[in-house]
Amino acid sequence: MLPGKQFEGIEATLLLCPRCRVAQPVRKRLLLCLPQGDKYEFVCVRCGSTCGDKIEEPPRPTRTILA
Repeated sequence: MLPGKQFEGIEATLLLCPRCRVAQPVRKRLLLCLPQGDKYEFVCVRCGSTCGDKIEEPPRPTRTILA
């Protein structure tokens, strides 16, 4: 294992909702497809407010060597 490479990614399940003012379960929703990756927003399940966002980089292409 590489130093500092404990996990590939982290996925939020609870975030602080600005409207509810407590941590609430969130739903991940695709917002935009950008050249640098897909942008997702996290929406509160209870009230529908946006609680955060993140950009996921596209996976790097793998090279296949044919012998």
